[in-house]
Amino acid sequence: MAARRVLKEKYQAKMLFAHAGGMWRAGPELLVLLATVPPGDAVILDLYETPVQINPEQLRGMAMMRWQEQMTAWLVEHEQLNKQR
Repeated sequence: MAARRVLKEKYQAKMLFAHAGGMWRAGPELLVLLATVPPGDAVILDLYETPVQINPEQLRGMAMMRWQEQMTAWLVEHEQLNKQR
């Protein structure tokens, strides 16, 4: 159980990224928010609750790419842990 918790913390930290002067966490919450924002520039709050002007399509693309890369890597490590048991 401790190994899985460490693995989760490792990949949650890798979901963080900077863009347009803000800090973001790739994940379902950000992706859903960005899907609801109309096209064109918008202002949303980053992780530190700072208003940041962003291009929703661009930020969504970056967040989706980060999310998929890290979730895939997490799955591989998770499966390796399961094989060790």
